[in-house]
Amino acid sequence: MNTKINFAGIKMKNPVTVASGTFGYGREYSDFFDLSKLGGIITKGTSLKPRSGNKPPRVCETASGMLNSIGLQNPGVEYFAEYDLPFLKKFDTAIIVNACGSTIDEYVELCKILNTLDIDGVELNLSCPNVKAGCMAFGNTYEGVKEITKQVRKVLDKPLIVKLTPNVTDIASIAKGAEDAGADGVSLINTLLGMKIDINTKRPILANNTGGLSGPAIKPVAVRMVYQVAQAVNIPILGMGGIINGEDAIEFMLAGAKAISIGAGNFIDPYTSIETIKGIENYMNKNSIENIEEIVGKVQMN
Repeated sequence: MNTKINFAGIKMKNPVTVASGTFGYGREYSDFFDLSKLGGIITKGTSLKPRSGNKPPRVCETASGMLNSIGLQNPGVEYFAEYDLPFLKKFDTAIIVNACGSTIDEYVELCKILNTLDIDGVELNLSCPNVKAGCMAFGNTYEGVKEITKQVRKVLDKPLIVKLTPNVTDIASIAKGAEDAGADGVSLINTLLGMKIDINTKRPILANNTGGLSGPAIKPVAVRMVYQVAQAVNIPILGMGGIINGEDAIEFMLAGAKAISIGAGNFIDPYTSIETIKGIENYMNKNSIENIEEIVGKVQMN
């Protein structure tokens, strides 16, 4: 049974990664299991300079999910390179840095630095719904995605994955913009924009008023979008959105994802990713599947 994949030039022992913003830089979860068991770690969103993020409250629960409005709080790329990257290099797993910024110039300067680091790839965050500048400004049109991807591609030799927002009319055309500009892969979906109101105070619970909805509640939307993008592009897809077990992961892979990422599931149970790997292996054994890639895109439509 072969669970190894090559995703956009990144070699992974299995197709299970952890989603940006839900796993930090791995330190906390390393107390629970050996991070080397993962196919890859996608770091917390990392910017050129430190960011303080949005004011609290920044997280709240919803039915079968959660809303977050962290605002990409992070210590900046210099701190990451000096402190977090050496820790991650202790483990035998792919390291993919989620890169975020507020302007095209910021993204380019950040990726110039990332290009010099001993990492396996970059996930370009063009889709965060809870910051007031950047991300969504570039990620919601074909032209915007194509332009920023093209500029980053000029300075980045490492595998480039573009993270897509679901808060658009036609996600397939957005993915095509990334592909046309030279992206090696796309990841989707990021969170859906949502709101929760306290009926007693009559105010939104999040200080930022709105936030990104994640968790099992968004999975059907995510699976549909992964399928649509798989029909539109030839580059590999990293699927995410409500995955909490092996069956969920297989569903995304059947829809067209070559690898998957676990986000909110990490908050439900720190062992979710490990159990998902086991679930995938059990499915392969049960169905006499020798190679994990035999599953990708094999959904049989009605």
